Amino acid sequence: MQHEQLELSVLRRIPLMLAYRLEGQDRVEKVMPLDVATRDGAEWLKFRGKDGGVEEIRLDRILSFEEVYRLPSSRNLTR
Repeated sequence: MQHEQLELSVLRRIPLMLAYRLEGQDRVEKVMPLDVATRDGAEWLKFRGKDGGVEEIRLDRILSFEEVYRLPSSRNLTR
């Protein structure tokens, strides 16, 4: 289920608030999901972090995630 939800976020280009464990530390950051893949018997999420760098993490290291929706700009609301 997690794999499919992440794939939808990738396809719709919706940023995520991602909580994950890496090297013994829990991290939470807003990321842009780029790809979900299966290889070497594991599932992986590739994402662009807040610093602009691309990272990859195994899905079993993800603690939680939530889509972050953008509000429309005020220009679009005043028409």
